[in-house]
Amino acid sequence: MGERGDWMEDSKIIELYFARSEMAIPETAEKYGAYCIGIAKNILRNTEDSEECVNDTYLAAWNAIPPTVPQKLSAFLGKITRNISLGRFRKNRAEKRGKGEAEAVLEEIEDVVSGRENIEKNYEDREVIKAVNDFLAGLSEEARSIFICRYWYFDNVEDIAGRFGKKESGIYSSLERTRKKLKKYLSERGYDI
Repeated sequence: MGERGDWMEDSKIIELYFARSEMAIPETAEKYGAYCIGIAKNILRNTEDSEECVNDTYLAAWNAIPPTVPQKLSAFLGKITRNISLGRFRKNRAEKRGKGEAEAVLEEIEDVVSGRENIEKNYEDREVIKAVNDFLAGLSEEARSIFICRYWYFDNVEDIAGRFGKKESGIYSSLERTRKKLKKYLSERGYDI
């Protein structure tokens, strides 16, 4: 552990998990804690819930490694954090019926997929994932990044606009165009979602 940029290499962190070393989780937290908290907060908008989800992420990583050997540790942890946070979001929403950024994101993308319950089912479908990845690969770098910021990381539009030096209306337009293109792209390939 040390200064930013002086972190342990991912391969060494994974070796700690395989060795069942107590240092695996602190090293993971040191290197990826802020990244995971950022994902959780974008979905939950609550510090306490986000911290709990990130702690659950570390436990899930501990339980998954071994036998899993993540190809990219950051993506592996990000996916776990996102899934746990979405689960917590759904639970909180059922309890409170509140409206937040995650609710807004799900409403936007609902136009592309037929229902929120089907999002996870279709997301797990490897063919749909491949089709979406192929679609994203065909976008300009900026359009792809804006889409991923909004629909993977649940970033709010104001933050995305600031990051790309654009007006919020321009970000909304970009997202709408990309959603329409994605819906058409999937429909042309026979995905009725």
